[in-house]
Amino acid sequence: MVGPGRPVFVLFGSSIVQYSFSNGGWGAILADVYARKADILLRGYVGWNSRRALQVVDKIFPKDAAVQPSLIIVYFGGNDSIGPHPSGLGPHVPLPEYTENMSRIADHLKSLSEKTRIIFLTCPPINEELLRQSTSTALSEIVRTNETCQRYSEACIKLCNDMDVKAIDLWTAIQKQDDWANICFTDGIHFSSAGSRIVAEEILKVLKEAEWEPSLHWKSLPTEFGEDSPYDLVASDGISTINPSEWTFHREIQWD
Repeated sequence: MVGPGRPVFVLFGSSIVQYSFSNGGWGAILADVYARKADILLRGYVGWNSRRALQVVDKIFPKDAAVQPSLIIVYFGGNDSIGPHPSGLGPHVPLPEYTENMSRIADHLKSLSEKTRIIFLTCPPINEELLRQSTSTALSEIVRTNETCQRYSEACIKLCNDMDVKAIDLWTAIQKQDDWANICFTDGIHFSSAGSRIVAEEILKVLKEAEWEPSLHWKSLPTEFGEDSPYDLVASDGISTINPSEWTFHREIQWD
């Protein structure tokens, strides 16, 4: 660990999380927005379903940790929604079990600390044709459809409503984008930079609107070592300095 201590945000999920620092990903966006304000930790596991996540959630988030996360963003469901394989192998998890697994994951995370906040991301839609074209021939047929994605998304939203957990409806948010199926994905399921911008925007919206104390919105958090200094850049008057700690001009998007 390095100091001084900052709030810790953990991204926990399957490949949507593991790849979130690639290709202008939403995790990288959050790390930039929260620079000098919070540490963004990645706990993403490509191919995982809710069953496998439940098996290790207490190892990833031990209750006796010296520091508990301020925020945990969770995504599972896409792999669960894949159709069952005749062999019984594979990531498919029936919808009732998926709901139960996610409930137990939420229970564990809520028990970590009174100040640990949780956001669940629902299944986004997919581009089924692009997925078929991009699937490796080393894999057996992947039966993954928008019909099942929607069912798992709706189940996640209902669960969150029942458990008082914040949910981000990616199923709906992605489809608000014009030509979403062609611009939001790299391979039919994983986000392009355009898709990740939508995810980041939805997360920041929840963090801004949540009535959490303390607020976890980036504009509400202090900037580490943000005090004025004679070592800052010299102003045009030649006798004072300008503190650059809060500068955001480098961002293509000025996030709210």
